[in-house]
Amino acid sequence: MAMVSSTDLMNRSYRHQRHFYDFTRKYYLLGRDRLIAELAPRRGDAVLEIGCGTGRNLTTAAAHYPGARLFGIDVSTQMLTTAIATIARAGLASQIRVAHADATRFDPQALFGIARFERIFISYSLSMIPDWQAVIDGSISSLAPGGELHIVDFGGQQRLPGMFRALLRRWLALFHVTPRDEMETVLRARAQAAGASLMFERPYRDYAQYAVLRLPA
Repeated sequence: MAMVSSTDLMNRSYRHQRHFYDFTRKYYLLGRDRLIAELAPRRGDAVLEIGCGTGRNLTTAAAHYPGARLFGIDVSTQMLTTAIATIARAGLASQIRVAHADATRFDPQALFGIARFERIFISYSLSMIPDWQAVIDGSISSLAPGGELHIVDFGGQQRLPGMFRALLRRWLALFHVTPRDEMETVLRARAQAAGASLMFERPYRDYAQYAVLRLPA
C-alpha cells in the first residue's frame, strides 16, 4: 500500500509538471551536472539513478559515459512515461533501463537482474522521500565493493539571507520537498559503520548539499 500511495501522490504532483520539469528545474537544481561529471564509471560498470524522473540525468550520463550500463527507478509512473520517451528519442534504449520501484525497498536483482552497482546517484530526490534514511541504507547495501554513492540535494541555506531561506522552504513545501538538514550526520554515521570514506560539501553558500560515499574495495 505504501508504494501505491507514494505513486499516487507523485503522479498527482507531476502529471502536468513533467512536461516542463526539465526547463524550469535547471535554474535551481544546482550541482546535478557536477555530480554526473564526477561519477566516472569504468566501461561496463552498472550505474543506478534513484528517482530518475524525466530521464534527463540518465541521458546526460549516457553522453558522458557511453560504455556504462545505466539504470533508473522512480515511484511515479507519470515521470517514468516521460523518461521512457526521452530515452527512446535519444536512441539510448539499449544503454538505459528504467523501472517502477519504491526507493525505500527496491530489489535490483528482481528489477534488472543485477545484484550490485558500481555507482548509485541521487539528485534532489531524498528531500521528497519521507523515509529518506532507508533510501541511503538500501543504496549502500546495493553498492559493489569499491562502489560509490553520489548525492546532491537542497542544503540548509544557512549562509544565504534569512528571507530567501524562508521563502524557498515555503515554496518547496508546496511540492512536498523538505531539505534534509541532518544529512551530513546521517551519512557520516553510515560511512563509519560501513568502513567507507565520505566527502561532504555545502556548495552555493549552503544552497545545496553534495556528498560522495565510497566503499572499500
